[in-house]
Amino acid sequence: MTNRFRTPSGGRIDRAAPVSFRFDGQTFSGFKGDTLASALIANGVHLVGRSFKYHRPRGFLSAGSDEPNALVNVARDAARSAPNLRATQVEIYQGLKASSQNRWPSLAFDAGAVNDLASPFLPSGFYYKTFMWPAGAWKRFYEPKIRAMAGLGVAPTVPDPDRYTQNYAYCDVLVVGAGPAGLAAALAASENGAKVWLADEQAELGGSLLSETSATIEGMPAAEWLKATLATLAARDNVTLLPRTTAFGYFPHNLIALAERVTEHLAAPGADLPRERLWKLRAKEVVIAAGALERPLVFPDNDRPGVLLADSGRTYLNRYGAKPGERAVVFTACDAGYRAALDLKAGGVTIAAIADLRAEVSGELPARALAAGIDVRPSTVVVGTKGRLRVASAQLAKVKNGQVGPAETIACDVVLMSGGFTPSVHLFSQSRGKLTWDVASGAYLPGTSVERERSAGAARGVYGLQRVLEDGYAQGEAAALASRDFASPARGTTPAPAASSRAFPAVADDLGADGFIGATPHGRNPALAKAFVDWQNDVTSKDIQLATREGMRSIEHVKRYTTTGMATDQGKTSNMNALGIVSEALGESVPKIGLTTFRPPFTPTTFGIFAGEARGDLFDPVRKTAIHDWAAEHGAAFEDVSLWKRAHYFPRAGEGGRMEDMHAAVARECRAVRASVGIFDASTLGKIEVVGPDAAEFMNRIYTNAWAKLEPGRLRYGVMLREDGFVMDDGVVGRLSHDRFHVTTTTGGAPRVLAHMEDYLQTEWPDLDVWLTSTTEQWSVIAVQGPKAREVLRPLLPDIDLSKDAFPHMSVREGSILGVPTRLFSVSFTGELGFEVNVPAEYGRAVWEAIYASGERFGITPYGTETMHVLRAEKGYIIVGQETDGTATPDDVNLGWAVGKAKKDFVGKRSLARAAMSAPDRKQLVGLRTADPKLVLEEGAQIVADPKAPVPVPMLGFVTSSYASAVLGHSIALAVIKGGRARIGQKLSVPMADRVIEVEVVEPVFYDPKGERLNA
Repeated sequence: MTNRFRTPSGGRIDRAAPVSFRFDGQTFSGFKGDTLASALIANGVHLVGRSFKYHRPRGFLSAGSDEPNALVNVARDAARSAPNLRATQVEIYQGLKASSQNRWPSLAFDAGAVNDLASPFLPSGFYYKTFMWPAGAWKRFYEPKIRAMAGLGVAPTVPDPDRYTQNYAYCDVLVVGAGPAGLAAALAASENGAKVWLADEQAELGGSLLSETSATIEGMPAAEWLKATLATLAARDNVTLLPRTTAFGYFPHNLIALAERVTEHLAAPGADLPRERLWKLRAKEVVIAAGALERPLVFPDNDRPGVLLADSGRTYLNRYGAKPGERAVVFTACDAGYRAALDLKAGGVTIAAIADLRAEVSGELPARALAAGIDVRPSTVVVGTKGRLRVASAQLAKVKNGQVGPAETIACDVVLMSGGFTPSVHLFSQSRGKLTWDVASGAYLPGTSVERERSAGAARGVYGLQRVLEDGYAQGEAAALASRDFASPARGTTPAPAASSRAFPAVADDLGADGFIGATPHGRNPALAKAFVDWQNDVTSKDIQLATREGMRSIEHVKRYTTTGMATDQGKTSNMNALGIVSEALGESVPKIGLTTFRPPFTPTTFGIFAGEARGDLFDPVRKTAIHDWAAEHGAAFEDVSLWKRAHYFPRAGEGGRMEDMHAAVARECRAVRASVGIFDASTLGKIEVVGPDAAEFMNRIYTNAWAKLEPGRLRYGVMLREDGFVMDDGVVGRLSHDRFHVTTTTGGAPRVLAHMEDYLQTEWPDLDVWLTSTTEQWSVIAVQGPKAREVLRPLLPDIDLSKDAFPHMSVREGSILGVPTRLFSVSFTGELGFEVNVPAEYGRAVWEAIYASGERFGITPYGTETMHVLRAEKGYIIVGQETDGTATPDDVNLGWAVGKAKKDFVGKRSLARAAMSAPDRKQLVGLRTADPKLVLEEGAQIVADPKAPVPVPMLGFVTSSYASAVLGHSIALAVIKGGRARIGQKLSVPMADRVIEVEVVEPVFYDPKGERLNA
């Protein structure tokens, strides 16, 4: 078939650029500018898919992103296969290969259609009842079968080789939708000096104007005005035009997510451009000019291929030069059906009849239809259609006093239907704006705003081309002016715009806001008639009525019981009719039924743009410190710690390769630190700058300790709790001045702690004048630990007095090292005299090498994380996440001293007051000594009082850390045990698979219990 239904002229396609493509293995031809849908229609193809549940034959319903039926798979090759793409949005290119889905063995003969015969046994909600019996059948039978049958398209199994990028951008005014309202808004905003972005999901900007053939704007045909307007906008430096870009998500603070299809329409995309681009756009003001969606009518057999929306049929004809059929029946409840009929008749399509649901028909368009000789039938409904794989006839019947008369069969190959238009309020609703029910238009309209946005044109119920243009211009003008005064609070409601400074004389059909929602009367046996509300999920009007009979009163419950509105079109074509049916069934007004929630994305969006560059080696990027390369050059073995690569240990000859050799290296490193000096890369510690007049008050509230009286120049160990009173993180904090704190966190806890702080600052304590800044990557931290630490650093820090009296333990000084700015902490995580040198990361390696050179005369030894663990365990220092498991209080891990008992409040304080939090049998941190000093316990091993007790043996606790201590000459372990402190001196057991190990409960501090070595 070769363009049998193509008009001889007209449309916006490039007839000088023919395109060959394949669908289900058959070759077709089209033109550049065609979508897959328009090209197939031009070739006489309407059957494009099978429905999800009953496998009924399905054709095109619409011409845009609201299409529920025509979902196809497009595959360039095995690695570039994309399922569930809307044929109405797929632009054809030379060599395009597309295939239908959800059918076997073929689209014309689908074995799954047997489900349609079984439909009386598969009513709405049947799965809630059927899958309950027999017991146990769910896991063994139902779930495997359902999973095998679920889905429409088949997900690709080969990794996608294409590139997807993510970009951040900012603008004064974002206009969503490039129809007449959006174009006018962009003109106004840009003329007022605003930086404007205009985004539209279609390949061409213009919206409804792309299908307009009779309207004039400012004395010009609509197509000419559109061309001139786009040229004007493109020439302005402050305007960015984005076709093929869907605004799919509206997030807080005017963050809009835009999915731009960059190369999807190209036959040979090339490697220099991404396939898609995700824009994370922050706009001062947003104008939503998303237009309105045409509603289908709900009547029996309305799902047959060849039954489609009237305005979509007009679009295929006027924009693409493709006739949806040769002989049409139009079923309408508004004037839009007449406009489509007139255009199709002018394009060579025979209009067999117009069935108008309304009893009285008047106005310009019906009058023009009568004058054109079209058979107009008021008070008439379509009660059914015939045809196997495409509509062949429609049955029309008169309605009088609510009664449906006898049906008349009229031959046709296309049925066009229009129930009116529904404003596209998805983005407005996503912005948390409140919708209001408009009785006059029978639709939900934007009401109370939360974000800095405004709707324009049909998206807020304004119809008529001239009114739409003038409303768009006024809203764009208002948005531009508001963007200059960005500091003012957001509006409570979308205001009526001031009188526009520009008028748009336009001549076009004014469709108004009339229409119909619900199911049309048909007089047929309701048990046999299938009038579809949700085409993709096979939900009929009787399914929704059944849901109401079974007790569903809220539309949210009806949605979940029937699955209406849960398909990939997210209810764009079904929601309003479902509301109408429920309203009639319950005898309640639509607002009382409720409204389903509009969630992002607006249309299905690829995983690729969310992943972006984060795949393969970049899926979990390797983060290295500035000192990493030095460590690698000196033979370090590395381990992954949270997001970072850290030196695990530094093996020497005879120490590397095997695990037992690691212990030899760690033993040497431990002895070196205790005897002389060691150097350790602590750059991965989380670092947060807390700054502001209320910084001390903020610290008081977020940490358990008291901070108001901490003097500048001093350090303090801080403990942070969750609201439930359990330890969340810890770290050393330096007070640099009265309004500035340098906070350190655990390596893995940095993002969590910052989010925790921001959450409280923004939601609980917005009155505090405080700023939080992550500085983890800005500082390299070099820990110099051991008795010789002062002597190593003194020559490098001439402007900082390192003497014990001038610079005691737990102090911080700011100065310079080798001319590099530094924050020097006197702090130890080893129990030895220690310092942490904080320098800008770009100088990290140079300063490390200078310190290392200064320490060579003392035999300075680089050590890794394993040695750090051993040294801190010898001192009984905890590591959050190792000695804590999310259920430990400060007192459980011997940090009760760090809780400010006299403090008025802090996060977690009230939870600590619960009796259970101080119960004597809570698991408490203690030390363990094995009877065999060479035996190292396994971390995680359970501890019991009597290993011979009957199963299940009562467990007292478990080992949290366990090491061989070269300095002490025996193994050590930390553990949390029920009532642990009261058990010190007792003998307990650690049962293992091959033996039972006897342990003694001891104090958790094994080395220098008095802390005499901290100040050397």
